[in-house]
Amino acid sequence: MALELGLQLYSVRDELEKDFIGTLEKVASIGYKNLELFFHNADHIEESVGNLTAEELKNELDRLKMKAVSAHISPLFLNPEKMDEIINFAKMIGVSKLALSIAFFEGKQNVLDLCKHMNMMGELCKKNGIQLYYHNHFEVFQKFENQYVMDIILQNTDEDIVKIEFDTYWALRGGVDPIEYLDVLGDRCDLLHQKDLPASVDPVNIFEIIGEDANVNMNLMMKFHKIEDFTEVGEGVMDIQEIVEAFRNKPGVKYLFIEQDWTTRNQLESVEISYNYISKYFE
Repeated sequence: MALELGLQLYSVRDELEKDFIGTLEKVASIGYKNLELFFHNADHIEESVGNLTAEELKNELDRLKMKAVSAHISPLFLNPEKMDEIINFAKMIGVSKLALSIAFFEGKQNVLDLCKHMNMMGELCKKNGIQLYYHNHFEVFQKFENQYVMDIILQNTDEDIVKIEFDTYWALRGGVDPIEYLDVLGDRCDLLHQKDLPASVDPVNIFEIIGEDANVNMNLMMKFHKIEDFTEVGEGVMDIQEIVEAFRNKPGVKYLFIEQDWTTRNQLESVEISYNYISKYFE
């Protein structure tokens, strides 16, 4: 399939909480057709979708001529019974891709433990026609035993079972060139997240601030979720055109999602600015 543009709904999470269906309508009016949902409380999936049932959500998406093509899930270590529930919900609304949104590691063994779990969960997904992904932040470019966490994940997960949803901003904040690392990922990566980095951010590489041996956990991660460190696509220093073209030229690519973690603007205004800039590369 040709590369398509989409939106990770986490980008408008505050607006969704105020008016879920109204926000979907506004997102549709901007021009977004493909959506990535987020199930950040996997024990209560409906809380992330306006307390709609799967059938109700599918009806609303159909009305708006939108598709939910993927979803983020957390917590990571779900038992098989809960995973079955998530898979069934996903299938009912048309989602065929589930991405683990984040993980933290104190050493290589933690990474290997996650790989084992992802292989198990990925196999369960695969049996149900769903592809499992890992979504990165900067933490995967910490090194254990002189290897990037991401490289350990790639080497210890089944390439058909676990794929990568690559966040270019967080790769840059981890000290790597996202375009160069796309080559490393090869056909393991067919989903991309895009936002932009303000010119004022210095240093760009977070490990220059915290050190290579830092204990990266959620508390530390949130220190680098400063609103002023994010901007809309096309308003920062990332080479968006080159990223889009590099990704498009990879075999089997599917979706590039706008994901705006934080913005100084209204969230709907933010995703509209990004859409208006990047959509020209999808005409």
